[in-house]
Amino acid sequence: MRNRGDRRMALNKQTLVGKVISVSGNVVSVKMVESLKSTMPVIDGLVYRVGQIGSFLRIPLGYANLYGIVSKAGADAIPETLVQTLIREGKPISGDRWMTLVLVGERVGGVFERGVTQFPTAEDEVHLVTLDDLNIIYGGLDERTSIAVGNISVSESLPARLELDRLVTRHCAVLGATGSGKSNTVAILLEAIASGNFNSSRILLVDPHGEYNETLQQYSKVYKVGADVKRGESELSIPFWALPFDELLSTFPGYINDQQTDYIRQKVLARKLDAVAYLSTKPNIAAITSDSPIPFSLKELWYTLDDFERQTFEENRKPETAPQMLVKKGDPDKLISNQYKPHSAGGGSPFMNFEAKGILGFLDAVKNRMIDQRFSFLYSPGDLSPDLKGKTKKDLDTLLAEWLGHDRPITILDLSGVPAEVMAAISGALLKIVYDALFWGQGLPVGGRLQPLLLVLEEAHNYLKAGVASISSRTVQTIAKEGRKYGVGLLLVTQRPTELDETVLSQCGTVLALRMTNKGDRGHVSAAVQDELQDIVSLLPSLRTGEGLVMGEAVRIPSRIRFRRCAHAPKSRDPEVSSCWSEKRPNVKDYEKTVECWRNQSFKSK
Repeated sequence: MRNRGDRRMALNKQTLVGKVISVSGNVVSVKMVESLKSTMPVIDGLVYRVGQIGSFLRIPLGYANLYGIVSKAGADAIPETLVQTLIREGKPISGDRWMTLVLVGERVGGVFERGVTQFPTAEDEVHLVTLDDLNIIYGGLDERTSIAVGNISVSESLPARLELDRLVTRHCAVLGATGSGKSNTVAILLEAIASGNFNSSRILLVDPHGEYNETLQQYSKVYKVGADVKRGESELSIPFWALPFDELLSTFPGYINDQQTDYIRQKVLARKLDAVAYLSTKPNIAAITSDSPIPFSLKELWYTLDDFERQTFEENRKPETAPQMLVKKGDPDKLISNQYKPHSAGGGSPFMNFEAKGILGFLDAVKNRMIDQRFSFLYSPGDLSPDLKGKTKKDLDTLLAEWLGHDRPITILDLSGVPAEVMAAISGALLKIVYDALFWGQGLPVGGRLQPLLLVLEEAHNYLKAGVASISSRTVQTIAKEGRKYGVGLLLVTQRPTELDETVLSQCGTVLALRMTNKGDRGHVSAAVQDELQDIVSLLPSLRTGEGLVMGEAVRIPSRIRFRRCAHAPKSRDPEVSSCWSEKRPNVKDYEKTVECWRNQSFKSK
């Protein structure tokens, strides 16, 4: 016992670096002791650095030990009141021996907890944090409820773990500049969940660029426009009739006024009410609106609206009773209009339809969009396509079962084949379809409360623009505010936090911030952490690739983590220019294959 006590006293003498001078809330000003001759002491054969921003210090208080993070060092760390006193007395300001410490947790016995129940007082000793302390701080998470994603930067022997429950339900964000390792970080997070003991995990990854298809191939099922069946991909189909009315209208080019919009809305509602007869389970008629996810024929709607605009009559202003001047019958299934005798420019017969709504130009744009093969995934979604009466071979339950009910933990919705002009509407519609299904099914075994879902939004800034009231922004805001109650979590991934909606970012309980050089982007990260730790954000420009600051609910204390490398790098990884340019020039015949891929909207490898 004497030897152990003597060793502890000797160790405490070695680790002593300073004393508390002032305390303001959880911010402590520390002045280094004169006995500390070097800022790089050697303890038990290991070299420690004193005063490193983001490093830990320990304040012993009897049976308890308080732990804090160094947020300032040098002249900036001198208490403001002391600075003013020295200025009044005309004394020199020597700031090289000062540090500011932000208290983050305490240890009683061998258990570390976030937050503090007691505070130090002036002259209390401040000590270095050794490896034994770090093991206690970082080693307390239960392996059954956490995931390992790398190691703590200060020690490669310390695994970095994130608490899964809080990571998912309290939402999280991965932020970092291009080339900082965002895609690798996301892949490691999802791989850690998929390869763990979470047999029923559900992750839905919305991927605008198809970066993760190969990286997460072992754990995922991929749905893609223009799917390659040989590679195990499935065709992505999104039924237009599941979109809210306003969002469906936004997928078409052109402009119509509010009165014309209401006219079309009523026609859509009427068709959805008629199509209820073909549903296996009949909903309450009073609950049906133009936004209800009920099939209807878009071709038949277009044909009817188009016909009304083109009609001409033998008699003036009597469209209900006057004979129509039909020349040739059209075909709604082939989007061919009825042909009428053109109305007389001189005011005689044939007479035009004076009750027409003036939407013929808009309807022409609708027709052009529907026959555009790039949009077939939306307007002709396979077995989800309604016939002219509104009857479909499959319903939304089949779609949800395919997306969320298969035997793999990850579903990748690859939107790389979706035209850019409808990307925001489509991504928002996907999220709304999934969220509404889990919301209304919250009491069922497949609902979010009994089987939670993690929504991963890659390149989130592309369709969550700040100040833009799109369906994607509205849906994600709803999930960010209310999703926790219904078992739906968010993981936002972006390289431009400044372009992201602040309401959504502020709801992320955990932030994984990788290297950032843009001052505005760092400011958004600062806004997401507690005021006393904002100085730590200044470390972001100096982080290594694949290294990040993790702050918030999923970690006990803000941590600097080196994420491990994914076995199969995502496609966003930079090409190795020096290696590629050292190879022999490729055959010019490959340009022929390039044009073939371009025309077929598909990719080929060597």
